Amino acid sequence: MWFIACVDPRRDKIAAVTLAAALVGYSATAGRAIPGRRHPLVQAALGTALAALTRAPLGLRGAPAQAGLKLGIVGAAAAAVGVSASTAIPAVRAGMRARHLPTPGWKWLTVEIPLGTAWSEETMYRAALGSAAADAFGPGPGRLLQAAAFGLSHIVDARGAGESVVGTMLVTGVAGWLFGWLAGRSGSVLAPVLAHLAINEAGAIGALAVQRRARRSNGGRW
Repeated sequence: MWFIACVDPRRDKIAAVTLAAALVGYSATAGRAIPGRRHPLVQAALGTALAALTRAPLGLRGAPAQAGLKLGIVGAAAAAVGVSASTAIPAVRAGMRARHLPTPGWKWLTVEIPLGTAWSEETMYRAALGSAAADAFGPGPGRLLQAAAFGLSHIVDARGAGESVVGTMLVTGVAGWLFGWLAGRSGSVLAPVLAHLAINEAGAIGALAVQRRARRSNGGRW
């Protein structure tokens, strides 16, 4: 009889599902008054630490990094064009006008989105959870697991913004799957980070522009 000194596959699956549940549970604390919970540096540090603890490959050097940058730039350009084009839709502009935006805007664009959202979520979901889920269930099912967890993690944000919970879950779930595909295709977290960053930055800039025009049309009043 051969005794294989390796990790029990069942334990891998339990660990991956547990991590997914923990991330979804952590997202539920977003609306609570927990000191530092929303600070972008705290979020970025948590994501980085989780990726390190799970020994997830980030692909920040050599060929994976180059592939991640190339694929990420293409994905970011496509995402930015798509989001920018959506501002021509009246319903999208109305949603942007009604949205409560973080202040100051410069901090939102240069710190909160890059570190507190793009980097932290990609290291948490695509690197840590994505790697654990792929190892436990295989690339395809693993990507679905992290995408589902990513969609569920936006429930609190959707409720807080008064947006459709189901719609938000579906959109972010699909985005999570695409980000996972970018990470798997390139072998680097840089690809989904850049695409994620482009989507959020384009949406933020669009919302800021729409609200600025609305204030001007109202004589500076909101």
